[in-house]
Amino acid sequence: MKITDIKIRKTFTEGPMKAVASVTFDHQLVVHDIKVIYAKEKYFIVMPSRKNADDTYRDIVHPINSEFRALLENAVKSAYDAEVESLANAEETV
Repeated sequence: MKITDIKIRKTFTEGPMKAVASVTFDHQLVVHDIKVIYAKEKYFIVMPSRKNADDTYRDIVHPINSEFRALLENAVKSAYDAEVESLANAEETV
């Protein structure tokens, strides 16, 4: 399974959540609402989840192994970095 597209849907400047992304796999499957979080001096991703009746959260979709999680996390963080750079360049030209 290959990542064929990543769209940064929304970015945030306040709080630990920095972005929300959608990732397309093999031009066939899209996973929405992957969050980019900055906490404890590092960036990481949080997979889409839903709240249970007992106020805990359960991932709806998640990587099965650490190798794929690292690949996905690096790809989403790279897309986020490119989006931040693009937004900064756009502000400079205004």
